[in-house]
Amino acid sequence: MAAISAKLVKELRDRTGAGMLDCKKALEANEGDVDKAIVWLREKGIASAQKKAGRIAAEGLSNVLISDNKAVVVELNSETDFVAKNEQFLALVDKVSHAILDNDPKINEDVLALVVDGETINDLVINATATIGEKITFRRFAVLTKEDNQIFGAYKHMGGTISAVVVLEGDNAEISKEIAMQVASMNPIYVSIKDVPAEITEKETEIQVNIVKNDPELASKPEQVINGIIKGRVSKSLQEVSLMDQIFWKDGKSKVSQVLKEAKTDVVDFVRFAVGEGIEKREENFAEEVAKASQV
Repeated sequence: MAAISAKLVKELRDRTGAGMLDCKKALEANEGDVDKAIVWLREKGIASAQKKAGRIAAEGLSNVLISDNKAVVVELNSETDFVAKNEQFLALVDKVSHAILDNDPKINEDVLALVVDGETINDLVINATATIGEKITFRRFAVLTKEDNQIFGAYKHMGGTISAVVVLEGDNAEISKEIAMQVASMNPIYVSIKDVPAEITEKETEIQVNIVKNDPELASKPEQVINGIIKGRVSKSLQEVSLMDQIFWKDGKSKVSQVLKEAKTDVVDFVRFAVGEGIEKREENFAEEVAKASQV
């Protein structure tokens, strides 16, 4: 057959995002037929994507998308932060975000079954894994809704390493953005201390009791004093994870509840995603990296 032209290789690369050498091989295997070469690449790509299933994807991006009274927060993972800046990966994050916003999925499986441009999200993720060359995963999503008399506040740190959305009463755009920044930076778990489950309080109390027992400097203290110390430490720990009881990042002295009171608003709900949180990252030594490279 005739030699494969650079123009054909470029066309195939533009349409698939695959590497130049892979495009050339695909065209040679299909006698220069671009459409058949695309199918060939998909088949080969999906096969190679399955080989990457055992890798750990702990980097990536989170994203926030808001329309009217609905906000969506999503997280997709990659193996390296470099790929998280890849245009194809960014486009995938955007497609997934819009698909969730435009539909009503309840669980991850619902999201993966959504169809975008004739392909399911699951297929888009598999194809991205193949063409980008790293394991790509759709990890999680959250949906927040609000009433007409409420407002969303959103903040993305460093382009999406952390994303936060809050729902506040009223229409104060400035304070809603600042509270979203509070959520992103201080990582609260509950809106207020009263929302902390009893078992969490009990567990924290147990921890502090054991700490005090093992502190020789407190051994001679009266029981009443020790109980006061334990109560104070438990309260401090719970305040750190309760949004309303945290110290406001902007002035470093006021409680968030005080700031909200002065602004005549209140927190209804919030969501915070930090990319890779809870995922154990694999550590490799130099010898393992060399061995892996030699297999490529």
